[in-house]
Amino acid sequence: MSLALQLMVRFLLGGAIVSCFALLAEALKPKTFAGLFSGAPSVAVVSLALTGSLHGVQLVAIEARAMALGAVALLAYSAACVASVRKPGLPVWLAAGLCWAVWLFAALALRAWALAWGGA
Repeated sequence: MSLALQLMVRFLLGGAIVSCFALLAEALKPKTFAGLFSGAPSVAVVSLALTGSLHGVQLVAIEARAMALGAVALLAYSAACVASVRKPGLPVWLAAGLCWAVWLFAALALRAWALAWGGA
């Protein structure tokens, strides 16, 4: 598949799936969930579908596992952000740096675990 065709497929499928997730977000309350359902899930679905059609299911499994582990690292980062906001007097630059460090540690630890487990 040519690069131009791949980009067109990503554009069309991505737009269609973003629209579907936007409809789902409209139905949910509170509206703060709208951003959660608008971008990342649709990009992930299109990326996995296109990868599967071009490279097969083995690469899709590796990418899906990486996405799931990335979500766990994001959860650790989010928890660190909540904890830093509840800590009065902590400078913003220090809180941000600590939260990024938590994310980096979680991501690298999960990556090492995935490699040891036999994945990528």
